[in-house]
Amino acid sequence: MRTGASCCLVVSRATESAGWRSPSEKMKLKSLLLRYYPPGIMLEYEKSGELRTKSIDLLDLDPSTDVNALVEEIQKAEPLITASRSDQVKLLIQRLQTKLGQHSNHNFYLFKVLRAHILPLTNVALNKSGSCFITGSYDRTCKLWDMASGEELHTLEGHRNVVYAIAFNNPYGDKIATGSFDKTCKLWSVETGKCYHTFRGHAAEIVCLSFNPQSTLVATGSMDTTAKLWDIQNGEQVCTLMGHSAEIISLSFNTSGDRIITGSFDHTVIVWDAGTGRKLYTLIGHCAEISSALFNWDCSLILTGSMDKTCMLWDATNEKCVATLTCHDDEILDSCFDYTGKLIATASADGTARVFSAATRKCITKLEGHEGEISKISFNPQGNRLLTGSADKTARIWDAQTGQCLQVLEGHTDEIFSCAFNYKGDIIITGSKDNTCRIWR
Repeated sequence: MRTGASCCLVVSRATESAGWRSPSEKMKLKSLLLRYYPPGIMLEYEKSGELRTKSIDLLDLDPSTDVNALVEEIQKAEPLITASRSDQVKLLIQRLQTKLGQHSNHNFYLFKVLRAHILPLTNVALNKSGSCFITGSYDRTCKLWDMASGEELHTLEGHRNVVYAIAFNNPYGDKIATGSFDKTCKLWSVETGKCYHTFRGHAAEIVCLSFNPQSTLVATGSMDTTAKLWDIQNGEQVCTLMGHSAEIISLSFNTSGDRIITGSFDHTVIVWDAGTGRKLYTLIGHCAEISSALFNWDCSLILTGSMDKTCMLWDATNEKCVATLTCHDDEILDSCFDYTGKLIATASADGTARVFSAATRKCITKLEGHEGEISKISFNPQGNRLLTGSADKTARIWDAQTGQCLQVLEGHTDEIFSCAFNYKGDIIITGSKDNTCRIWR
């Protein structure tokens, strides 16, 4: 059997609540659901009369994995998967294998151009399905748009300064958070456009924010050197994360939601316990401002990008730096993992991007062709394509293995500061300083 079968059986705690009692307590499996990106099976089960979910991550699954051997191993590792369920699990894994074998070779065309705001845009974000998206602006509003029609659904008004950081609570997609230079964060209903809560407490501009995966908390990062966690239900501040000596400009939760990572202009990255707000450890090694900091899917690695022209890869279990990725001639402006955590991509002010193997830490390929700095980079969900956005007014789609440029998305008249795939990888949105969003399908 492939090595993938054993190391991919990671059972998430993502939506298991604290009311966990004894292991002997009766658990009843209700349903099995497929998760395509990254490959996995979601288990819905009942315990103490409460419906819960957890996942079996199959990050190393590929079309040649021995399904029978893998199912046997799943049964050993997960008591909810009994012998009577083995045929169903086999079918689900085979469906995943079929999906993994269908590599996306989509050719994108311009679907719509939206002049979203009168004043400059700050950010764009998609919901999980790609059915709608949001735009933030210097005009102090956030707007919600229908993807199919390009129509404006709601204008979220109430901030007293630039709306800079915006996010959906994916995968649910029923709430929006907006962070502003007015030092507040607001929580909104996607359905009605009404404001649920205004989170007040920061002493300076909010420049980054994120929902936890369970959609119970919003984290905000500020120029006041702190991050704060807020309770979505009651609108109260849960805790303040204090430890940085300069602005926090990057912030994200890990997959299970029990850790949060912050990157700062003080050249350091701090990992915090999301439940208590306690500082767990500080990653020290970069010698300039941090531009990005994030966990891989299984939370074993942390990737940090910096203005010092390097990315560093850290072991999340022992806080040690396991590699310094040095290939760029200028600042690293963005970096990311693919969904499975096997590949790393870096984007730089030198106008190039790189792809590295997370296992060997070696550079696999170099993406050359942009004529200006690359500020955004992301993998499609399938992991075989990369999307970059550049100051040269174009976005490009690349083959992640060969580095070949497959398509140039042209038409913007100023630099592109934001670009993203939807969850299926068949829609792209680009946001530009020309004040338009373009939808590509």
